[in-house]
Amino acid sequence: MQTEQITETQKENKKQSTWRTAVSALLIFIAVPATIYLGWKFADRQHYIVSLLIILYSMVPFFLMYEKRKPQARELVVIAVMCAIAVVSRAAFIWAPHFKPMTAIVMITGIAFGATAGFLTGAVSGFVSNFIFGQGVWTPWQMFAAGIAGFLAGILMHKGILKKKRLHLCIFGGLTVMLIVGPLLDTSALFTMASGISWESARLIYLSGLPVNAIHATATVLTLFFFSKPMLEKLDRIKLKYGMMGD
Repeated sequence: MQTEQITETQKENKKQSTWRTAVSALLIFIAVPATIYLGWKFADRQHYIVSLLIILYSMVPFFLMYEKRKPQARELVVIAVMCAIAVVSRAAFIWAPHFKPMTAIVMITGIAFGATAGFLTGAVSGFVSNFIFGQGVWTPWQMFAAGIAGFLAGILMHKGILKKKRLHLCIFGGLTVMLIVGPLLDTSALFTMASGISWESARLIYLSGLPVNAIHATATVLTLFFFSKPMLEKLDRIKLKYGMMGD
């Protein structure tokens, strides 16, 4: 009887996780890009409104984890601490252009606490850190790009595709920045900085973005190489000790 109850609980948890993932994907891949585009097209310089909407979108699937129970303060505090670490990791290298370990910290959060927590951490960290680096029409794009990094890390870890091995994480981090995060930020430059969108302007922006993305990827790989193992071990102990949830 007890085994049957455990099985039913596992099935219910799996169904809830699938539902949260579907809601997250809908908001992240449809609502967020649509909001960024509409904000750029029809609400020039209203980047604060767009940024806050992205944070609200990212909070919806995160709080769906607590649909059957109240969130405990310590669970929210841990996510807030990870956001703070991500912001500090970016600010600490303000003297080194484009060398920002923040993306790696966001990935570690997604791996430890799930895709929704990863996206939320990325979005909030991108927004808050820009009070240091400067807010602008690029802020929603940076929030989206950082959030995607955390979301993908959480999804791939949940599916068993990504392993908590240093080499796996470094390869994943480098490729994600070069193929997804970097091109997203380059697309931001294309829409917000280019005088006109054409094949020539796109080619120039994406090519000029390669060295920048390579530096960003290097920072991500080095951070994952040196800090992923100790941070994930500590975060796993916190999850076990306090019974914290993840996707």
